[in-house]
Amino acid sequence: MNAQNILEQYKSAIHERDVKRFVSIYHPEVHIYDCWGHWESIGLAAWKENVTEWFIGLKADGEILKVDFQDMVMEETDNLAFARCAVTFAAHKESDGEKLRQITNRFTFCLKKVKDTWLIVHEHSSLPISMEDGKGMFGLR
Repeated sequence: MNAQNILEQYKSAIHERDVKRFVSIYHPEVHIYDCWGHWESIGLAAWKENVTEWFIGLKADGEILKVDFQDMVMEETDNLAFARCAVTFAAHKESDGEKLRQITNRFTFCLKKVKDTWLIVHEHSSLPISMEDGKGMFGLR
């Protein structure tokens, strides 16, 4: 399996709201800079806590997310991979598939091969910030 396959698993695990499968693609010592609610998450336990809360909220609201990568650039060596892209998260009603909303964030993924398995060791998501009001700039893509 190459590093690109890990990002495909990222997409499908989110769509399925499968916490176990989702966190299985992360290194135990992962370092996450997420743009929602926390400055950072250090280690798999902290990240799993955030993801569990996220997926429970989606299920309670009857929503599924469709994830799409745009403008993916990936460099891969024997043991390290680096990817940058835009990631769109589109929320849909689980009952009828109606699209409710979407957001596109900037992402960077750093992956490391551990015993022939690629794992995400660092992830950074962000939005540009308006200099006028200090708020995240949604909808630029």
